[in-house]
Amino acid sequence: MPEPQPVLAPLTESAVFLTLVVEPGGEQAVHDFLPDLGGVVRSVGFRMPEEGLTCVLGIGSDAWDRLFDGPRPARLHPFREIRGERHRAPATPGDLVLHLRAARTYPCFELARRITGALGGAVRVVDEVQGFRYFDRRDLLGFVDGTENPTGAAASAAVLVGAEDPEFAAGSYLLVQKYLHDLEKWNALPVEAREHAVGRRMLDDVELSDEEKPTDSHVALTTIVEEDGTEREILRDNMPFGSIERGEFGTYFAGYAADPGVTERMLTRMVVGDPPGHSDRILEVSRAVTGALFFAPSADFLDAPPPRVTPPQPAQEEPTRADLGIGSLRAT
Repeated sequence: MPEPQPVLAPLTESAVFLTLVVEPGGEQAVHDFLPDLGGVVRSVGFRMPEEGLTCVLGIGSDAWDRLFDGPRPARLHPFREIRGERHRAPATPGDLVLHLRAARTYPCFELARRITGALGGAVRVVDEVQGFRYFDRRDLLGFVDGTENPTGAAASAAVLVGAEDPEFAAGSYLLVQKYLHDLEKWNALPVEAREHAVGRRMLDDVELSDEEKPTDSHVALTTIVEEDGTEREILRDNMPFGSIERGEFGTYFAGYAADPGVTERMLTRMVVGDPPGHSDRILEVSRAVTGALFFAPSADFLDAPPPRVTPPQPAQEEPTRADLGIGSLRAT
């Protein structure tokens, strides 16, 4: 089994999420950098092992075809906008995503600076979010986030690609979204209304009983159970973020899964509703402003990526005598 990127690393206190686009003509520089990524991470993290610095790099569908020749991950595709009667999950540009985690922000910042510096003009940053861990792992809405994340073997099974796509085993699909919250509207709601929107008690983080929990609560709509009773899981590494200057307060959603269809089903149930029109109550105060899907290949893949696609060259026409500077010979 190849070595995965650190998608299963423990939740941290700080994170930086960078979404990049590869500029036209920058493909070779990005391809050449991939084997160097691990060394850059080690060069920063070695000096501060207590920070637990990690980096996950994901590659989007369009960029994959520009960077590599040969097969591609079986379930990789561009993120498709999801639209319901009143809400939507937009699709926004993104060729690469960097998910940097550490105990404090400055190692993430230094690593982000070095990576983007190495890539130079080959890429352009289109979104940057610096996340922080809030009071006892709560989001800005006041609820503990990530309570139902799988652990141990269950986490590996939920997150890492296996025998179903052996050429890309140990990879993971990463779906990211940036949500902005209307905290004034949210905080004006009674605590009971907020608990019914989420599906958990606010104080002790206990899930509401089936009798108490509304069917359009966040917990109810993001719980996927197959007909045979199997619950489908993903790994969430969401982070709060905010800007006092811009008046922006939100949650950055980062969901890892072996099958991106599971995450997309959750989002569809949230936005469209189940049944349609019965959408997630949280979306009354929270809206997605970005959305993109990436594949985070194994560390082994990044260390020795497949060759890059070579664009076809235009056919060369045979030179004429005039092109060669040879005049016509005429008998005089």
